[in-house]
Amino acid sequence: MTQPKLKIKRGDQVVVMVGRYKGQTGTVARVLLDAQRVFVENVGHVVRHIRPSMQAPNGAQDKFVSFHVSNVALVDPSTNKPARVGIRTDESGARVRFFKKSGGLVPVELRG
Repeated sequence: MTQPKLKIKRGDQVVVMVGRYKGQTGTVARVLLDAQRVFVENVGHVVRHIRPSMQAPNGAQDKFVSFHVSNVALVDPSTNKPARVGIRTDESGARVRFFKKSGGLVPVELRG
């Protein structure tokens, strides 16, 4: 089975489009390629109740939930609004991501 290609990468600024956290923005912390899901920093905080144990003596566990990539959108820095993203090749032959409406390039953050 081939690996799915996503237009959202780690370090991108995204906004949640649907659900309980609609309108909240954050940076993508982790991408799950197989499940096509992303974890957004400081968005999606939930408390799961579990049986009390030594690790969770009160029976509650704090965690962050993931979002499907179709439920988040990249934020265009020129307009500060969610935007769709396409891929094209530039003059040097490298593949770059661009915003479809404004035509601007997606900024490349140093990831490490």
